[in-house]
Amino acid sequence: MTPMEASDQDLLERAQKGDGPAFDALVNRHYSRIYGLAYRFLGNRDEAADATQETFLKAFQQLSRFRGRSAFGTWLFRICVNCCQDILRKRREIAVSQLDGNESEDMSVWDPNEGNPDELISERERARAIQKALAQLDPDFRQVLILCDMEGLTYSEVAEILRIPEGTVKSRLHRARWAFKEVWVRTSEEQGRTADRQKRGESL
Repeated sequence: MTPMEASDQDLLERAQKGDGPAFDALVNRHYSRIYGLAYRFLGNRDEAADATQETFLKAFQQLSRFRGRSAFGTWLFRICVNCCQDILRKRREIAVSQLDGNESEDMSVWDPNEGNPDELISERERARAIQKALAQLDPDFRQVLILCDMEGLTYSEVAEILRIPEGTVKSRLHRARWAFKEVWVRTSEEQGRTADRQKRGESL
């Protein structure tokens, strides 16, 4: 059985016995999702890459202690959330709370095979707007919103990752959705006013 055909459990058992390629296969299988989770939490590509690397390093170091009480992916999510919290804590300590604004490389390169560049720019602008709105939420709200609504995890999985009661996940998610909606509406109105001012300036 090749690594691509093997289940997470099979690869995990082999990795726990010292099979390096089996762990590499697990990394390759879960890297994109862990990186995406980290980026949603941090809003910064470099920090997300650092958090992803740290997640897999810690997973490798703790591999012998994993007992399979949860899915391997859920376990990785818990490690990743903790790594992101550490980075956010360090960020606050040095008083850097804003999102990384240097994402221009996404806007400057267009692959003709990807489709209409105007549509791609619109999608990326929307993704940035969502990221900015998430950054304005209380960390507890941001966590459950990302894990439940963006990653599609169940209440029980999120409760396990965050180590809080399932009822707390549900109540936080309800409040998080309302908080996000308020931020989103406010941000959209501000963007609309900015666009109107720019149009008036161009018409002068």
